[in-house]
Formats: sequence, C-alpha cells, structure tokens
Amino acid sequence: MRSLIVEDEFTSRMQIKYFLDEYGNCDIAVNGTEAIQAYKASIDSKIPYDLICLDINLPGKNGHQVLKEIRRIEEMMGKSSANSVKIFMTTVLTEMRIDSSYGVNVCDEYLTKPIEKEKLEEKLRQHRLIR
Repeated sequence: MRSLIVEDEFTSRMQIKYFLDEYGNCDIAVNGTEAIQAYKASIDSKIPYDLICLDINLPGKNGHQVLKEIRRIEEMMGKSSANSVKIFMTTVLTEMRIDSSYGVNVCDEYLTKPIEKEKLEEKLRQHRLIR
C-alpha cells in the first residue's frame, strides 16, 4: 500500500507514519500545496497513492480544499469512486461524519486525533487496503 500523510503537526505526522510504515511506502506533505503536488507526481509516475491521510486544518489550502482538488483531478481522469484514492480526513473534532451531499468531493473516513492504531487498521480493512 502506498500512502501520503498530509499533516502539519510533527507528532501527529510521525505517529501516523509509524502506523502505516508497516504496510508499505509512506510519503509526507506538511501543507495542502505539497499534498496536491505529491498527488499529481504519483499520478504522473504511474504509482498512485492507495491512501491519503489528510488533516483538515492545514496552513494555506485546508484539507477540504485539497480533497476537492484531488477529487476534481480524479473526475477529469475519468476515475470512478471505486478506483479513486481512499482519503481519510484526520481531525481533533469529535463530531465529524461523511456527508454524501458533497458528491465526488466526499472523503472515505474521518479519524479523530490522536489516531488509535487499532481504529486505523479497522478502517484500512473496511476499505480493503489491508487484510
């Protein structure tokens, strides 16, 4: 599994990386602009990400803006939701839910920080990213 962790806070970033390193290659972006650049580079290299862990509160472009841009790129490429990158939004807020009214701009999961390894692995299994 190839992952991109988009997180500006060092401790959270390293914690998620520690959990995901077990399952494959993890790249890091510390802001929204870097995230979009990394996503585009993965597409250009023909080695796309399977998972993006995307913090909502980022400097510059926030997580929702990054999500919207990634989904727009996928739509332009003709990708369906079945073969699009899985995006898990991370937040310190406890009352988040997936709102399907966002259509193609919807994320796949919300995870509350601090991330618990067991919860992350459960979500990875649900989305068939790991067994």
